[in-house]
Amino acid sequence: MSIITSANLANAIVKLVAADALPALMGNLIMGNLVNRDYEPVLAHAGDTVNVPIPPVLVANNIAEGGTVTPQNPSLGNAQIVLNTHAEATFQIPDVTKALAFPELLKAYMQPAVVAIASRVERDLLNLYGQFTANTPLGTAGTPITEAVIDSAETSLFTAMVPASANKYLVVDSNSYSAIRQIPRFSEYYSAGEAGLKAIVEGNVGKMKDFFIFRSQFVPVTGTASPNTHNLAFTRDAIGLVVRRLPQPLPGTGAVAEYAEMGNFGIRVVMSYQPNTLAQQFTVDVLYGCGVLRNNFAVQINS
Repeated sequence: MSIITSANLANAIVKLVAADALPALMGNLIMGNLVNRDYEPVLAHAGDTVNVPIPPVLVANNIAEGGTVTPQNPSLGNAQIVLNTHAEATFQIPDVTKALAFPELLKAYMQPAVVAIASRVERDLLNLYGQFTANTPLGTAGTPITEAVIDSAETSLFTAMVPASANKYLVVDSNSYSAIRQIPRFSEYYSAGEAGLKAIVEGNVGKMKDFFIFRSQFVPVTGTASPNTHNLAFTRDAIGLVVRRLPQPLPGTGAVAEYAEMGNFGIRVVMSYQPNTLAQQFTVDVLYGCGVLRNNFAVQINS
């Protein structure tokens, strides 16, 4: 029979908070769920560099009868991504036992922290748009996205040798999503069938021109007099998101930490006591870096 102590009670509280945090975080990610996520539960520190391997390109050679194979010496590509972001969201709970007794109250504390972390990840991923220079940007600043622009984006990725089996994604801002939703051929039942009905009734565009289309509140906008919205069409291997574990607090410092990991993503939840406010302090944090893996696997779409 185990004995309940303050130490294992503290660990249990942090585990409970961590268990609620990660599923909520994943539910608030859009870009984070679409890109290539590299996660290993190894300890790392801010500023560390992670090497992400990129598969080489091979060619098929014709071997004549009685001939020999043609050896190839492919060079494994490499993308270096720096763990340069240590994002955290911290909140205090005056009466932690009351919050634990009422799960909805704990969720009310946790939700803003989770949304803050997810928002930071989304912004950083979408702000990589300027690094995609292999394909010519499409669309015009201040002009709604049209069917022709979406068609050109798919053609651009096809020409860039994106595998036909790879899922293609288009992440746009709310105005662009609204414009796409009103393209006549794709928003009416008579021309688009069930997909058109969903666009009218549910407001979901779904898939168009081989793109799964999503909207995000964090698509970058530059310029003031003539704003330019930088939407992005890409495949999973265009962008890498690298996440690593943060170290445990030093023993005896009054802080208890727990890791929450799911779907190649991991966060740390730290609980400590703040004597100045007589409250328990919770910090949800994550160490990550993001970067371009394949420059030709994405194209900017201005609107």
